[in-house]
Amino acid sequence: MKEIFDYSKLDTILKNHEYKTNRIIAILQDTQEVYRYLPKEIFTYFSEKLGISRAKIYSIASFYENFSLEPKGKYVIKICDGTACHVRKSTPILDKLRRELGLSEEKTTTEDLMFTVETVSCLGACGLAPAITVNDKVHGVMTPEKVMEILNTLREGK
Repeated sequence: MKEIFDYSKLDTILKNHEYKTNRIIAILQDTQEVYRYLPKEIFTYFSEKLGISRAKIYSIASFYENFSLEPKGKYVIKICDGTACHVRKSTPILDKLRRELGLSEEKTTTEDLMFTVETVSCLGACGLAPAITVNDKVHGVMTPEKVMEILNTLREGK
């Protein structure tokens, strides 16, 4: 049986933005903040409520890298693979996280939606290389051991 999507949250977001089409990016940002991604149901709903095409909304959502069309975990861990981090051994950190969480290059989010692991070209924290972020909080001078400490702390809910 298919789960019924709760549109009341979307109505609140639309109301907060006064149903203005020129606020579509902010509407999508607020939607992603609620769901941690952009569920497929929103495209038809926003199209009907705002009077703009689904294709237009989808093109905006797929253009900007910060929007995700796939569910993400409660904790999004980004591992820098820029030159400074790569040279200072970011790959073993990524490998350790993927092994520990049962993830791969193709499968980036755990089944329980607790963790998403992504690589990025640069976090802008080259002096702290190798660096990661957890929900945009920077952690520098990482090692596989340090990343396990962070992971265990997150698992404990601290």
